[in-house]
Parts: sequence; C-alpha cells; structure tokens
Amino acid sequence: MTLDADALRHNIATMADWVADVGVHLAPHGKTTMAPALWQRQLDAGAWGITVANLPQLRVARAFGVRRVLLANALIDAPGLAWVAAELDRDPEFSFVSWVDSVRSAELMDAALRGTTSARPIDVCVELGASGGRTGAREDGEAMAVADAVCRAPSLRLVGVAGYEGALAHDASPAALAAVEAYLHRLAALHERIPYETAEPIVTVDGSSYFDQVVDVLGGLGAQLVLRSGSYVIHDDGFYRAMSPFARLGGRQQLRSAMHGWARVISRPEPGLALLDAGRRDLPFDEGLPEPQRVCGRGPLTDARITGLNDQHAFLEGATVGIGDVVRLGLSHPCTAMDKWTLIPVVDEAGTVVDLIRTWF
Repeated sequence: MTLDADALRHNIATMADWVADVGVHLAPHGKTTMAPALWQRQLDAGAWGITVANLPQLRVARAFGVRRVLLANALIDAPGLAWVAAELDRDPEFSFVSWVDSVRSAELMDAALRGTTSARPIDVCVELGASGGRTGAREDGEAMAVADAVCRAPSLRLVGVAGYEGALAHDASPAALAAVEAYLHRLAALHERIPYETAEPIVTVDGSSYFDQVVDVLGGLGAQLVLRSGSYVIHDDGFYRAMSPFARLGGRQQLRSAMHGWARVISRPEPGLALLDAGRRDLPFDEGLPEPQRVCGRGPLTDARITGLNDQHAFLEGATVGIGDVVRLGLSHPCTAMDKWTLIPVVDEAGTVVDLIRTWF
C-alpha cells in the first residue's frame, strides 16, 4: 500500500478550509490512520484536537504530545482512569474529554477516580444513542438521568453531549438522510436541557458521511460544535467516494483518494482469471472489494474486477495481464486499510517515495 503525497496535502487543506468557513471545530478521529505524523499535519492545519476510540490509542496520542484528546467512548477501566488522572496532574495543558452513556458508567468512573489524588475532574459528555445504533443512551430521559449522575459525581465534570449518527444510516438515500436529521434534532433538544458545569459546552457528533447535515442542524446552538470526521485525510475509491458530503454537494471542493494497493500477477491458471499476490491481510474489503485501475507501464484497466480475496490472493477477472505485471488497485474504507501496514511509503506524482508513514495500531 502507498499514500499519495499530493492527495494527502489536498485533503487536509480542503477539510481545514471547510470547517473554518462554516465556523466549527474539527477533532479528526485518529483511529482511521493511527499515524501521529498525519495527526500532526491535521493539527498544524488547524484541527482542534484528536479523537481516539480506546485507552491504547489515547496512550499513543499522549506519547506523541497531543494536548487535546477526545475519547469517543466510555472509559471505565480503573487503571486507565488513574493513568489519565495522573496525566492531567502532570501536564496542565492536557485537555481530555470522555463519554458516558449510563448511570452505572458514571458511578464506576467516580468510584475509580476517588482513589486517585487528582485535583482536576475528568470532563465527560453524555452520549445520546438511538434504537438500532451503537452505544449511547437510547431515551432522552435516560440521557438526563446520566447527566444528573455526572453532576453528582465530584470527580466528573459535565461539559457536553455527544453522539454518532453514522451508525444510523449507511447510504445517502432520502430515508437515511431523514433518519440522521431526526437524530441530530434529538441531540439538539438534549443539549438545551443539559445542566452543564462549564460556560463553553461541547456538542460533538459526526463520522465522515454526514458532516454537512451535522453543521446544518447543530451549527447554531451556541455551543462548541466539534466534528470528528477522520476518513477525509485518506479518503478512498469506494465507500467514501460516494458517501462524502463533498461528493453529494458537487462543485470544485472534492476529496481525492490518497491510498492505493499494488499487487503482482503471479498466476494465470484459467482463461480470463489472474491471481494477484495480495489479499485480505493486505487490503481492506469490508466496504467493497479493491478496484483494478491500471497496469504499471501499460495504462488503464477497463472492464476488470476483483471477484474475491483469500488471505494472500486476489482473484482478478476480465483483465488482459500477464504473469509479472503489477496492478494498481483502488481501495475502499481507510479505517480498515492502514491497520494492515506498519510503514507506508508516500509517493509523489512521479512515483518517487518522498516519505514514510509509521502507524501505531
């Protein structure tokens, strides 16, 4: 797998310009790349902070000096909470926000933190979910009960509301967009009821598919709206090519796929079938199979397709290729691409390696 240097620069600048234009914050989800070198580029472009999904990712962020981290999950592990409390005491510039979606979670967090000597409370957002979604309080009344539990916990500070609309829809159909909008209006209503313990509350929501709707519905609440879109930096030639709001909106403001797979033809066992030396351990496949794009040194591939993947093989049909040819593949879903590689070459337009990106999964 390689990353495209120009596409990386373009995508980071495009998203940074957009969030600046609409007046919101961006804390890109670091789990997409787990590449601190790319995180730093996003921060240098104006990102408000970095989002992570679990304690190991949080430790990586802190090891590389990220000062503002949003944990888009509940942290109820007692040793992990003790470590966070120690980090807050050690570094006055460290800002940390976690989520909580149940009274029990708030109680467990408070019990764990009471055993520490931290002078700073842990900032938390109440997470609102929806039926059929992922985590998050399912009912508005339940979310208010969680907020009350946080306010009663001396080791916690209620600073915002949070959610994830991407679990409620998987396409851009009218029904999907309506489901997302209805959820966002529920989150807005919850925000108006929450008894925050800060003068600058946070409303954080958003994957990489509906951030235009998020801004339309939640942009005027008078809170700090923090988007967590992470896939934009890599983008893709599959799921996000169709799902990115920039693609739906049209116009000149588009993202570019910054990742490609490269595989060699190692067998032509039947007419019309070629086997490549890359498979499920090398390439993402959960949001669509790789897309054959061109043969190195010979030009574009048309009417060719990958029909299946084994662990280390790809089945290529409909391509006029020979043993030894190298095929460039378009990939879908950066969140399950980067984790397969620990060191990824970055190439320029001429195909020259100009950098190496280390991942820390």
